[in-house]
Amino acid sequence: MAPSLQPMTAVALVDAIDRLLPQTQCRRCGYDDCHAYAGAIARGEAAIDRCPPGADATIQALARLLDQPVVPLAADLEPMPVRHVVRIDPLHCIGCTKCILACPVDAIVGAPRFQHQVLTDRCTGCELCLPPCPTDCISLVPLASPWQASDARLGRQHHQRRDQRLKGTHATSPRSAEDVSAGNGSADITTGHAAPRAESPTTGPAAPGTADTLLRDPNVALVDTDEKARRLAAIRARIRMPRPRPTA
Repeated sequence: MAPSLQPMTAVALVDAIDRLLPQTQCRRCGYDDCHAYAGAIARGEAAIDRCPPGADATIQALARLLDQPVVPLAADLEPMPVRHVVRIDPLHCIGCTKCILACPVDAIVGAPRFQHQVLTDRCTGCELCLPPCPTDCISLVPLASPWQASDARLGRQHHQRRDQRLKGTHATSPRSAEDVSAGNGSADITTGHAAPRAESPTTGPAAPGTADTLLRDPNVALVDTDEKARRLAAIRARIRMPRPRPTA
């Protein structure tokens, strides 16, 4: 008789679940990132039906791994039938860096008061950069190619490297980390004076080990789920229409 397989350790189980997730780090599941969602599934705190980017394929893979029945996507989540990336309108970008701070995979580059650009090959389409943008200059661009396993591997790597970088910045220079969280210490673009640091809008500490404990997340300001949904709906409705260009 063949020996019975030993059950996976808790760490191995979380890693196995995490590797089945699409690694868009979009937070639609209600957790800080894919790894946090994987941990919640492993602990029995979350169902396997809360990943819109992965949709049916991810639910089926999780069901096989965990020996659970296949279920449809949770009713309170909106399906994502089309893959997309984001684009920044250079005519309206004011260089506030809020989208850079919100991006979970370092797909946006730029400096305070300079136009930002999106690294399309890194962008996961998570949409976390949309709500913090004060000028609504970020739009969605659909892609014909579907999300691949190779995209998921890169998304996971970029997110892990970002977390490691933020932890290293905080460990070596906590003050510098605070400056970055406040917008890289940039001056107010309207007055030219140093911008004051805003108080954290959170009502309690973030989960230990997450990037939120190191650098302030612009999306935390939108703690009201209904307000965030309203803003995203307004942004999506507007970007379907071409933005008028200024005349010479």
